[in-house]
Amino acid sequence: MKLRINGNSIRLRLGQSEVRRLAADGLIEESTAFGPLPKEHFRYSICNSSDCPDITASFTNHHLVIHVPFGMLQQWASTDQIGIHALQRTGTDELHILIEKDFECIDAPPGELQEDAFPHPQLIAACGPAQTIGRPA
Repeated sequence: MKLRINGNSIRLRLGQSEVRRLAADGLIEESTAFGPLPKEHFRYSICNSSDCPDITASFTNHHLVIHVPFGMLQQWASTDQIGIHALQRTGTDELHILIEKDFECIDAPPGELQEDAFPHPQLIAACGPAQTIGRPA
């Protein structure tokens, strides 16, 4: 899972196996260690939530948690829908939350691993109709 934070915007991108695991288990989590102590670790996760109607984010004890309604998560994981987006009020401002499927880079640097990425739609279209996934030859 890739995390990008820019101002009041959080963007998470998940590979194919991560989307499958999130749909099956209801939770996916990563962490980044800034030092050897537990208090120096930053954790971030996405979890399904049957009791919240919208996507929400919380941050407690160095842990960022994105809660996604169960039905919304299942629909996203089981279709070709690319992302799900929400706005969360944070007092006088808004937090933009975006969760996306991670696509193969068209111009990836040599050696960058992409085997878990979703096939890029532009690359599939470039193959022509006979090569497109799900279409008969």
